[in-house]
Amino acid sequence: MSDIALSIPQASTAQPRSATRILRTIQTVCIFIIALVIVSPLLLLVVASLKDDRFQILADMGSFRAFWVSNPTLSNYAEVGHLSGELAFGRYLINSLIILITTVCSGLIVNSMAGFVLACGSLKGRAVILSVVIALYVIPQESIIMPLVIMVSRAGMSDTFAVQIVPWVASPLYIFLFYQFFAQLPKELLEAAEVDGASFFRAYRSIFLPLSLPALATVSILMGIETWNQYLWPILVTQTDYARPIAVAIATFFGQDSIYWDRAMAASVLMMIPILGLYLAFQRWFVSSFIGSAVKG
Repeated sequence: MSDIALSIPQASTAQPRSATRILRTIQTVCIFIIALVIVSPLLLLVVASLKDDRFQILADMGSFRAFWVSNPTLSNYAEVGHLSGELAFGRYLINSLIILITTVCSGLIVNSMAGFVLACGSLKGRAVILSVVIALYVIPQESIIMPLVIMVSRAGMSDTFAVQIVPWVASPLYIFLFYQFFAQLPKELLEAAEVDGASFFRAYRSIFLPLSLPALATVSILMGIETWNQYLWPILVTQTDYARPIAVAIATFFGQDSIYWDRAMAASVLMMIPILGLYLAFQRWFVSSFIGSAVKG
């Protein structure tokens, strides 16, 4: 009798364990399928950039041969990596890096200072200013592009790096993100800094800014992606190759009668690497920022 009584609980516990294993297996398979769907276009892009026959790339599309290259070559990267000439994508890449680094660095300073003043400063009408900032974010950028084009043209900024940087340094979204982050920090930090004789700007620079690494990382990635993927604005304000970014340069492939898919794929890979490196550099703080927002929310 005792053996039968002991065997019943063991059988009942074994059943939930097997059900849990089946559920975990199903979850793993689903995650693998989703990851495969997400990664497969990137893998196809890299593989196609290593093929030297643009007609073969089109022929392989629609089959599993698109994900395999028998004789990989870097000739496409060599052709599009020049700093001058018809395929000067190396020059376009450097232009994009200059615009990206300058915009992100300037944007972090301007937006964080504005958010800090709104969150911690003794500013009259702060609620009204914050409402205006949020309202400005709702307005689509496309609706103000044409007046902005006229303004920068009359200011003599067309076809320069400045015209692609200055209008997008300050952003209502990033000001609001910094405002939310600084508003969550204890007010005692600012009071203690003022007691020690620190100025308002010194408290921002020495105390609040070092504490805002998650917010800085989040804004860096979001602003970097937005700046890197700009297409409509650069094509309106640049007329020569002097300051043209790589996103506009790649589009020139598809305006030709004969599309060089091999070179276009290689240029697309070159375009993808810097922004991917930016994400990997700030990944830890970026993820922690979103986790912290979810927990507090």
